[in-house]
Amino acid sequence: MTSYNSNSKLAQLERQLPQGQWSTGLFDCLDDRSNCLLTCFCPCITLGRIAEIVDRGTTSRRMASLNSYAMGSIGCGWLYSGKYRAKLRAMFSLPEEPCGDFVLHGCCCIFSLCQEYRELKNHGIDPSIGWQANVEKWNREGIKPPIVESGMDR
Repeated sequence: MTSYNSNSKLAQLERQLPQGQWSTGLFDCLDDRSNCLLTCFCPCITLGRIAEIVDRGTTSRRMASLNSYAMGSIGCGWLYSGKYRAKLRAMFSLPEEPCGDFVLHGCCCIFSLCQEYRELKNHGIDPSIGWQANVEKWNREGIKPPIVESGMDR
């Protein structure tokens, strides 16, 4: 029964999310105050968490955070973070709005990262625990992962 209830809850969540649209607005940062605060002071940590999930565990959050910090220190952090916004959008078929991914990360990096983090959470993924822990949670609860493997259809 737990498996059915968990799958039912995830299916219900997926139905509630607007198809082909962001589940929250760019400036809704205060919807998740703790992540907003973390992202304001340590955006590289938030990006590391997002990157690990978007790359399905092939990139560790520590390595992504380090890369983000290094790229940011030479003024090119928007290139690295914009790449992950584009990947996340492709993963959930989201529009490139209100402007391009790289422009958005160049001008509104904190807002962008917070929105991406919330999007993952709204799809039933907890970026703070990492990819492997999410997979273990989904397996334990008998839930089909909300992220479809490349080349597979939903």
